Amino acid sequence: MNHKNITPVSEFLLHSFTSQPELQKLLFPFLLSMYLLALFGNVTIIWLIRSDAQLLQTPMYFFLSFLAVADVTFCSNSIPKALHNMMSEKKTISYNGCLTQIFFAILVGNVDSYILASMAYDRFVAICRPLYYSTMMSHKRCLLLAAVSWTIPFFHSLLYTLMISRVEFCNPGEIPQFFCDLYPILDISCSDTYIIHLVLLTEGIVEILGPFVLIIISYILIFYTILKIPSAVAKRKAFSTCGSHICVVVMYFGGISFVCFKPNSQLRKDKDTVAAIIFTLVTPMLNPFVYTLRNSEMKAAMKRVFKRYFH
Repeated sequence: MNHKNITPVSEFLLHSFTSQPELQKLLFPFLLSMYLLALFGNVTIIWLIRSDAQLLQTPMYFFLSFLAVADVTFCSNSIPKALHNMMSEKKTISYNGCLTQIFFAILVGNVDSYILASMAYDRFVAICRPLYYSTMMSHKRCLLLAAVSWTIPFFHSLLYTLMISRVEFCNPGEIPQFFCDLYPILDISCSDTYIIHLVLLTEGIVEILGPFVLIIISYILIFYTILKIPSAVAKRKAFSTCGSHICVVVMYFGGISFVCFKPNSQLRKDKDTVAAIIFTLVTPMLNPFVYTLRNSEMKAAMKRVFKRYFH
């Protein structure tokens, strides 16, 4: 790509969740409720952890608070604009607004991956190296992991946003998705995107698969250690400490893999909207409930915090 590849379009046309007007009227309150629930759940998680010293000093919940911040940013990056477009005749987004959505979609999507990998590492140390837990998961180490989880995705996202900003698009700039994301925007490019696809197949795959591989390795070692525990009660307790995290990992990487790791076909165009809703809205909405409803420590912290503020 050369310097003269400047886009001739000033805005893009976004697709809605559905092309049927009557169905849009039914979907709007449903999706709005899901978005508000995602905001409420994640903001509550952040407030709860930051208000309770016992949770904040626990590495798992320290990382959970960053996951909640990422989830709030993730769904707020795309859903409000999509909901606005559902009720608007002009379903467009400005060129700069589109680049902003791409930047934050890639950034926060990868932050989620790194935070989930950090949480898997925390569970690995807690179960497989319990005697060294306080040393290996010190507050300094947790801060370092959190910093890495945001810094690497920031430069990764900046790289792709800068590359997309140099790509040329032809009128009409119609994006086959309800928000600006990397793959849909590449589908409508008029430029040679060979370099971007090459980077996606190398750096991009490493960036996405790296944290996932670390999670898989962590849980292989965790399960191996748990299976060696003689007590059935102790086994169940060890498994229960990982249950919430495993649920979130499956939901998140399931949606991501559906979009990123399948051939460019009509199937992708037909099913991407559903997959995008899952990882931009459904997963951020469910994460707080998975961690609170399945977790006795979160329930106890909730009682302590509410007692302090409302009694």
